[in-house]
Amino acid sequence: MSAPAAEAVRTVPRITHLSSRLITVPLRRSWGVEAPENHVIVTGIHTDDGGAGYGFSWTPTIGPHAVKALLDYDIAPFITGLPAIPETVWDALWKRLHEAGGGGLTTIAMAGVDLALWDLQARRAGTSVTGLLGQRHESAEVYGSGVNLHYTLEELVAQTRRWVAAGHQAVKIKVGKPDLREDAERVEAVRSVLGPHRKLMIDANQRWDLPTTFRALDVLSEFGLEWLEEPIRADDLWAYRRLRKHSPVPIALGENLHTIYRFRDFIDAEAVDIIQPNIVRVGGITPFRRIVELARTNSIRVMPHLLPELSGQLALTLAEPTLVEDVEEASFEQLGILAGPSPVRFTDSRVSLTNQPGLGFRFREEL
Repeated sequence: MSAPAAEAVRTVPRITHLSSRLITVPLRRSWGVEAPENHVIVTGIHTDDGGAGYGFSWTPTIGPHAVKALLDYDIAPFITGLPAIPETVWDALWKRLHEAGGGGLTTIAMAGVDLALWDLQARRAGTSVTGLLGQRHESAEVYGSGVNLHYTLEELVAQTRRWVAAGHQAVKIKVGKPDLREDAERVEAVRSVLGPHRKLMIDANQRWDLPTTFRALDVLSEFGLEWLEEPIRADDLWAYRRLRKHSPVPIALGENLHTIYRFRDFIDAEAVDIIQPNIVRVGGITPFRRIVELARTNSIRVMPHLLPELSGQLALTLAEPTLVEDVEEASFEQLGILAGPSPVRFTDSRVSLTNQPGLGFRFREEL
C-alpha cells in the first residue's frame, strides 16, 4: 500500500460508541387492538474524532426490546473500532449476525446503525442525506394510507373525504373482512368518494390464501385498482407466482421481505409487479439502495413502505418517480416524538425537504 493510501485508511474516523434507547408512543389513530402503539429505538454513533450521527430502528408491534438488546449486546461491541463507513459496516455486521437470522429482527436492528452512519456522513459533508446521495427531484407525490380495516363504513368514508380534501390523488385502504361482500361495499364506497380518476390501492395484509384472493379479485377488480398489496402470506413465493400470472390487478409486496435475496427471488420468479421495501426492515439505506437498483434492472416499480419522513427523503434520490406512503396521523412529527423540525414537509399531497443536516431526526428525551 502506498503512503498516501495508508494515510487515508488511518484517517478514516472509527466508531467508539453506539447508544440506544427505546421510545414507545401511542398512535393517535389506533391501528387496531393488535397495534395501538409504535416503538422507535433511537440510536447514536460516536467516532474517535468527535463526530456523531443519529438514526433509529422501528417496529409497530413485535420485538422492540429484542432489537435494543441486539444493538446493546451484540452489535455495539462488534462495530466498535470499525471505520465509520456505512457500506463497510453493513456488510461486516450482516455476516456477523447471520447466525441469528439473515433478516427480520437482525436487519431491523442493523438499520439503527446504518441510518446513524449515513447521518454522520452527511453532517460531515455539510448537507442532507438526500443531498449526499444525489437529489433528483424537488418533491414526490404522497398517497393517503390508513390502517383502517377496523373502521366502520362511515369512518372509512370520512377518512377518504379527508384525503380528498387534502389533495391526495391516490389512496390505499385495508381489505380482508370475513365476508367478501363487506369488502366490496367498502371499496365501492371509497371509489364513489374518490371518483374515477384518482388512484385506489387495496392491502389485504396477508389475510387470504390463493383461492380466496382469486375470489376477491373477481369481485373487487371492477373498481379500477392500482394494485393489490400482499394478499397472501409473504413467504409463499409459489402462490404469488401463480397469482401474478392470472391477476387482472398489479401485485405489490415487499414490506415483509427483508433481504435483497428474497426480492431477487420474487422478481426472478415473475411473481411481483411493484416492490415495497421498508427501509428499516431491510436494514437501512445501504441495502435499500441495492434493492432499488435490482428492481430498476428488471423494470419493477419501487414504492417504499411506511415511514414517510424517511421514505420521503430517499424518494427524492430515486431515478424513477415513486409514491410515498403517509398513514394518517402516524408520522413521527404528528406523534410528537421529534425534538426539532421534521426533515420533510407535506404540502398539497407532495413531500419535500426542509433542509435539515444529515437525516434530520432528533428525538425527544422525554415524551
